[in-house]
Amino acid sequence: MNQRVLFLCTGNSCRSQMAEGWLKALGGHDFEVYSAGIEAHGKNPRALAVMQEAGVDITRQESEILDPGLFHQLDLLVTVCGHADTFCPELPVTCKKEHWPFDDPAQADGTEAEVMAEFRRVRDQIRVRIEGFVNQA
Repeated sequence: MNQRVLFLCTGNSCRSQMAEGWLKALGGHDFEVYSAGIEAHGKNPRALAVMQEAGVDITRQESEILDPGLFHQLDLLVTVCGHADTFCPELPVTCKKEHWPFDDPAQADGTEAEVMAEFRRVRDQIRVRIEGFVNQA
């Protein structure tokens, strides 16, 4: 049976979307992967672009609000930002929770090149974390 993993972020627009894409790309058929937000802000075009640069297409993923009814179907919920970690509803004992904090690239300032560099940096950090997770699973 596949491990069911949900990545939770504030708006389900950047970090959780990238994490979902990486685990789908790197985890093969060993995982059922979802992402959601405390709110749904829509997908960030820069997140789509940097993932596409890395060869991972996340355009078909949806930006969705967390459905607590899904908790009973999950094996692991991973919060990828402090806000989501703080405001995550209580989970059933059958669902493990981990916190993997990543900087929010959508908060980056500077030129377009500097902002895109921040998106790439966070994308690569998420990939490294996902690779480690897949290797331990």
